[in-house]
Amino acid sequence: MLFFSFFKTLVDQEVTVELKNDIEIKGTLKSVDQYLNLKLDNISCVNESKYPHLQSVKNLFIRGSTVRYVHMSPNSVDCTLLQDASRREAMVQSAK
Repeated sequence: MLFFSFFKTLVDQEVTVELKNDIEIKGTLKSVDQYLNLKLDNISCVNESKYPHLQSVKNLFIRGSTVRYVHMSPNSVDCTLLQDASRREAMVQSAK
């Protein structure tokens, strides 16, 4: 639940998603769900010469299980909010 809440704060931010099949896609994060499925708008492939078929695609839905990494700007991350949420989540898990 922590990652879902964190990714919701990144909506309308520019992100780069690296998939497990080594494709990197840059775009604007439009939505995320509890399975960490991502919807991106205004996408571009980082290596367009290797994947020319992606040049005509403008928006994309990415299944969460295919994502390896999500890269984002360090300025878009509120570290104190993330640390507090991590502590709260750890306390809830230890109370179980």
